[in-house]
Amino acid sequence: MQIIARRTLKAFWERHNQAEGPLTAWYMVVSRARWNGPADVKAMFGTSVDLVGDNRVIFDIAGNRYRLIVHVAYPFRRVLIKFVGTHAEYDRIDPETV
Repeated sequence: MQIIARRTLKAFWERHNQAEGPLTAWYMVVSRARWNGPADVKAMFGTSVDLVGDNRVIFDIAGNRYRLIVHVAYPFRRVLIKFVGTHAEYDRIDPETV
């Protein structure tokens, strides 16, 4: 999958150093993935992922310490990073509109 806006991840881990390892690991796994639909994402990440409307996926990162929301364009094999934040920051947003 092509991941768009890696700089968003970098900007986040510059503020939260502990996030760099888990976000880099996520990036490496997803960049090698070939998802055809939401079931493929769920099969790969299991309970650490939630599927919401508009092909958005919420990932629990670092044992749910951080949240990552992406929009997946399955036919184009693209993942657009929409939000990355702490769990507390996530609680203040609407994942379906961010």
